[in-house]
Amino acid sequence: MENKKSQMKTPSIVSPQEWEAAREQMLVKEKAFTRARDAMAAERRRMPWMAIEKNYEFEGPKGKVSLLDLFEGRRQLIVYRAFFEPGVFGWPDHACRGCSLGADQVAHLSHLNARNTTLTYASRAPQADIARLKSRMDWEMPWYTITDSFDTDFGVNEWHGHNAFIRDGANVFRTYFINNRGDEAMGSTWSYLDITALGRQEVWEDSPEGYPQTLPYKWWNWHDNYAAEASPDPKWVQVSDAGEAAFRKREA
Repeated sequence: MENKKSQMKTPSIVSPQEWEAAREQMLVKEKAFTRARDAMAAERRRMPWMAIEKNYEFEGPKGKVSLLDLFEGRRQLIVYRAFFEPGVFGWPDHACRGCSLGADQVAHLSHLNARNTTLTYASRAPQADIARLKSRMDWEMPWYTITDSFDTDFGVNEWHGHNAFIRDGANVFRTYFINNRGDEAMGSTWSYLDITALGRQEVWEDSPEGYPQTLPYKWWNWHDNYAAEASPDPKWVQVSDAGEAAFRKREA
Protein backbone atom coordinates (compact mmCIF):
# COMPACT_ATOMS: atom_id res chain seq x y z
CA MET A 1 0.00 0.00 0.00
CA GLU A 2 1.41 3.34 -1.03
CA ASN A 3 2.31 5.70 1.82
CA LYS A 4 0.76 9.11 1.59
CA LYS A 5 2.67 12.16 2.74
CA SER A 6 1.36 13.50 6.03
CA GLN A 7 -0.73 16.66 5.71
CA MET A 8 0.04 17.71 9.30
CA LYS A 9 2.02 20.94 9.41
CA THR A 10 4.77 20.10 11.90
CA PRO A 11 7.25 22.47 13.59
CA SER A 12 10.74 22.85 12.21
CA ILE A 13 13.37 20.17 12.84
CA VAL A 14 16.39 21.60 14.67
CA SER A 15 19.70 20.63 16.25
CA PRO A 16 19.99 19.72 19.99
CA GLN A 17 21.50 23.16 20.66
CA GLU A 18 18.65 24.98 18.91
CA TRP A 19 16.10 22.80 20.71
CA GLU A 20 17.61 23.68 24.11
CA ALA A 21 17.56 27.38 23.24
CA ALA A 22 13.89 27.14 22.28
CA ARG A 23 13.13 25.26 25.48
CA GLU A 24 14.87 27.94 27.59
CA GLN A 25 12.70 30.60 25.94
CA MET A 26 9.57 28.60 26.75
CA LEU A 27 10.78 28.00 30.32
CA VAL A 28 10.80 31.75 31.00
CA LYS A 29 7.10 31.90 30.11
CA GLU A 30 6.32 28.74 32.10
CA LYS A 31 7.95 30.16 35.23
CA ALA A 32 5.95 33.35 34.81
CA PHE A 33 2.80 31.27 34.52
CA THR A 34 3.69 29.36 37.70
CA ARG A 35 4.20 32.61 39.61
CA ALA A 36 0.90 33.94 38.28
CA ARG A 37 -0.85 30.73 39.38
CA ASP A 38 0.64 31.07 42.88
CA ALA A 39 -0.54 34.68 43.02
CA MET A 40 -4.05 33.62 42.02
CA ALA A 41 -4.08 30.98 44.76
CA ALA A 42 -2.99 33.66 47.24
CA GLU A 43 -5.99 35.76 46.18
CA ARG A 44 -8.28 32.77 46.71
CA ARG A 45 -7.00 32.49 50.28
CA ARG A 46 -8.24 36.03 50.82
CA MET A 47 -11.69 35.46 49.35
CA PRO A 48 -14.55 36.26 51.75
CA TRP A 49 -16.29 33.32 53.40
CA MET A 50 -20.01 32.67 53.03
CA ALA A 51 -21.73 31.32 56.15
CA ILE A 52 -23.83 28.19 55.58
CA GLU A 53 -27.09 28.68 57.45
CA LYS A 54 -29.08 25.76 56.06
CA ASN A 55 -28.85 22.23 57.47
CA TYR A 56 -28.08 20.07 54.44
CA GLU A 57 -28.63 16.33 54.65
CA PHE A 58 -26.97 13.55 52.67
CA GLU A 59 -27.26 9.80 52.61
CA GLY A 60 -24.04 7.91 53.29
CA PRO A 61 -23.06 4.24 53.55
CA LYS A 62 -24.12 4.28 57.21
CA GLY A 63 -27.23 6.43 56.91
CA LYS A 64 -28.08 10.12 57.08
CA VAL A 65 -25.26 12.64 57.55
CA SER A 66 -24.95 16.42 57.58
CA LEU A 67 -22.64 18.70 55.63
CA LEU A 68 -20.58 19.03 58.80
CA ASP A 69 -20.25 15.23 58.95
CA LEU A 70 -18.70 15.22 55.47
CA PHE A 71 -15.62 16.95 56.90
CA GLU A 72 -14.81 13.71 58.80
CA GLY A 73 -13.41 15.86 61.59
CA ARG A 74 -10.99 17.76 59.37
CA ARG A 75 -10.84 21.53 58.93
CA GLN A 76 -11.51 21.72 55.19
CA LEU A 77 -13.86 19.99 52.75
CA ILE A 78 -14.09 19.82 48.96
CA VAL A 79 -17.33 18.45 47.51
CA TYR A 80 -17.39 17.45 43.84
CA ARG A 81 -20.86 17.08 42.31
CA ALA A 82 -20.67 14.07 40.00
CA PHE A 83 -23.52 13.19 37.66
CA PHE A 84 -24.62 9.63 38.39
CA GLU A 85 -28.38 9.21 38.43
CA PRO A 86 -31.32 8.15 36.23
CA GLY A 87 -31.40 10.17 33.03
CA VAL A 88 -27.62 10.68 32.86
CA PHE A 89 -25.80 8.98 29.97
CA GLY A 90 -24.30 5.73 31.23
CA TRP A 91 -26.90 5.02 33.92
CA PRO A 92 -27.11 2.59 35.64
CA ASP A 93 -23.74 1.02 34.78
CA HIS A 94 -21.66 4.18 34.69
CA ALA A 95 -21.55 7.80 35.82
CA CYS A 96 -21.16 10.62 33.31
CA ARG A 97 -18.08 10.02 31.15
CA GLY A 98 -16.58 13.40 32.02
CA CYS A 99 -17.14 12.96 35.76
CA SER A 100 -15.72 9.44 35.50
CA LEU A 101 -12.61 10.70 33.73
CA GLY A 102 -12.14 13.15 36.57
CA ALA A 103 -12.66 10.43 39.18
CA ASP A 104 -9.96 8.32 37.54
CA GLN A 105 -7.49 11.15 38.09
CA VAL A 106 -8.05 11.65 41.84
CA ALA A 107 -4.76 11.39 43.74
CA HIS A 108 -4.40 9.24 46.85
CA LEU A 109 -6.60 10.89 49.46
CA SER A 110 -4.14 10.38 52.33
CA HIS A 111 -2.04 13.32 51.13
CA LEU A 112 -5.02 15.68 51.20
CA ASN A 113 -6.04 14.30 54.58
CA ALA A 114 -2.55 15.06 55.90
CA ARG A 115 -3.28 18.71 55.12
CA ASN A 116 -6.50 18.57 57.19
CA THR A 117 -8.63 18.40 54.04
CA THR A 118 -11.34 15.94 52.97
CA LEU A 119 -12.47 15.32 49.39
CA THR A 120 -15.91 13.84 48.77
CA TYR A 121 -18.11 13.16 45.76
CA ALA A 122 -21.88 13.69 45.80
CA SER A 123 -24.58 12.55 43.37
CA ARG A 124 -28.33 11.94 43.22
CA ALA A 125 -27.92 8.16 42.83
CA PRO A 126 -28.91 5.92 45.77
CA GLN A 127 -26.11 4.56 47.95
CA ALA A 128 -26.51 0.99 46.67
CA ASP A 129 -25.80 2.17 43.14
CA ILE A 130 -22.88 4.34 44.27
CA ALA A 131 -21.32 1.41 46.12
CA ARG A 132 -21.70 -0.78 43.02
CA LEU A 133 -20.14 1.88 40.80
CA LYS A 134 -17.20 2.48 43.14
CA SER A 135 -16.50 -1.25 43.29
CA ARG A 136 -16.61 -1.60 39.52
CA MET A 137 -14.36 1.41 38.90
CA ASP A 138 -11.97 0.94 41.87
CA TRP A 139 -12.73 4.40 43.27
CA GLU A 140 -11.98 5.07 46.94
CA MET A 141 -13.29 8.60 47.59
CA PRO A 142 -16.23 9.03 50.00
CA TRP A 143 -19.38 9.41 47.89
CA TYR A 144 -22.69 10.64 49.24
CA THR A 145 -26.26 10.90 47.97
CA ILE A 146 -27.75 14.39 47.67
CA THR A 147 -31.24 14.40 49.23
CA ASP A 148 -32.19 18.09 49.27
CA SER A 149 -31.38 21.37 47.50
CA PHE A 150 -27.60 21.22 48.01
CA ASP A 151 -26.89 20.92 44.29
CA THR A 152 -29.22 23.79 43.37
CA ASP A 153 -27.98 26.05 46.16
CA PHE A 154 -24.33 25.56 45.25
CA GLY A 155 -24.52 25.84 41.48
CA VAL A 156 -24.12 22.17 40.58
CA ASN A 157 -27.67 21.09 39.76
CA GLU A 158 -27.12 21.24 36.00
CA TRP A 159 -23.34 21.00 35.70
CA HIS A 160 -20.44 19.47 37.61
CA GLY A 161 -18.27 21.53 39.95
CA HIS A 162 -16.10 21.62 43.08
CA ASN A 163 -17.27 23.53 46.15
CA ALA A 164 -14.71 24.25 48.88
CA PHE A 165 -15.70 24.69 52.52
CA ILE A 166 -14.00 25.37 55.83
CA ARG A 167 -15.32 24.91 59.33
CA ASP A 168 -14.76 26.76 62.58
CA GLY A 169 -16.04 24.31 65.16
CA ALA A 170 -19.61 23.55 64.08
CA ASN A 171 -19.83 26.63 61.84
CA VAL A 172 -19.37 25.91 58.12
CA PHE A 173 -18.40 28.43 55.43
CA ARG A 174 -18.21 28.25 51.65
CA THR A 175 -14.82 29.53 50.51
CA TYR A 176 -14.55 28.83 46.78
CA PHE A 177 -16.24 27.28 43.75
CA ILE A 178 -14.78 26.00 40.49
CA ASN A 179 -16.52 24.39 37.51
CA ASN A 180 -16.54 24.07 33.72
CA ARG A 181 -12.99 23.90 32.33
CA GLY A 182 -11.63 24.69 35.77
CA ASP A 183 -12.52 21.13 36.72
CA GLU A 184 -10.10 19.81 34.09
CA ALA A 185 -7.11 20.73 36.24
CA MET A 186 -8.42 18.97 39.33
CA GLY A 187 -7.16 15.59 40.48
CA SER A 188 -3.72 16.24 41.95
CA THR A 189 -3.14 16.91 45.63
CA TRP A 190 -1.77 20.34 44.71
CA SER A 191 -4.69 21.41 42.51
CA TYR A 192 -7.14 20.55 45.27
CA LEU A 193 -5.18 22.37 47.97
CA ASP A 194 -4.79 25.44 45.76
CA ILE A 195 -8.58 26.01 45.73
CA THR A 196 -8.91 25.75 49.52
CA ALA A 197 -8.94 28.63 51.99
CA LEU A 198 -5.75 27.43 53.69
CA GLY A 199 -3.87 26.45 50.53
CA ARG A 200 -0.93 24.05 50.66
CA GLN A 201 -0.13 25.33 54.16
CA GLU A 202 3.58 25.78 53.45
CA VAL A 203 5.75 28.68 54.61
CA TRP A 204 6.62 29.94 51.12
CA GLU A 205 2.98 30.73 50.36
CA ASP A 206 1.59 34.24 50.56
CA SER A 207 -1.17 33.65 53.12
CA PRO A 208 -2.93 35.85 55.68
CA GLU A 209 -1.31 36.15 59.10
CA GLY A 210 -1.93 33.21 61.42
CA TYR A 211 -2.72 30.64 58.74
CA PRO A 212 -1.27 27.17 59.46
CA GLN A 213 2.01 26.69 57.60
CA THR A 214 4.83 24.17 57.78
CA LEU A 215 8.11 23.80 55.92
CA PRO A 216 7.74 22.51 52.34
CA TYR A 217 8.61 18.88 51.56
CA LYS A 218 8.95 17.95 55.24
CA TRP A 219 5.35 16.81 55.72
CA TRP A 220 5.39 14.54 52.67
CA ASN A 221 5.04 10.86 53.43
CA TRP A 222 4.21 7.49 51.93
CA HIS A 223 0.46 7.24 51.66
CA ASP A 224 0.36 4.25 54.02
CA ASN A 225 2.60 5.89 56.63
CA TYR A 226 0.91 9.13 57.68
CA ALA A 227 -0.83 7.58 60.70
CA ALA A 228 2.42 6.04 61.91
CA GLU A 229 4.42 9.24 61.41
CA ALA A 230 2.72 12.10 63.24
CA SER A 231 5.75 14.34 62.68
CA PRO A 232 8.26 14.46 59.80
CA ASP A 233 10.78 11.63 59.79
CA PRO A 234 14.24 13.03 60.71
CA LYS A 235 15.93 11.08 57.94
CA TRP A 236 13.48 12.40 55.36
CA VAL A 237 14.06 15.94 56.63
CA GLN A 238 17.79 15.47 55.93
CA VAL A 239 17.08 14.15 52.44
CA SER A 240 14.62 16.91 51.61
CA ASP A 241 16.95 19.59 52.99
CA ALA A 242 19.73 18.36 50.72
CA GLY A 243 17.39 18.19 47.74
CA GLU A 244 16.05 21.66 48.36
CA ALA A 245 19.57 23.08 48.72
CA ALA A 246 20.58 21.53 45.41
CA PHE A 247 17.44 22.90 43.77
CA ARG A 248 18.05 26.43 45.09
CA LYS A 249 21.68 26.30 43.94
CA ARG A 250 20.60 25.27 40.45
CA GLU A 251 17.96 27.99 40.32
CA ALA A 252 20.51 30.60 41.40
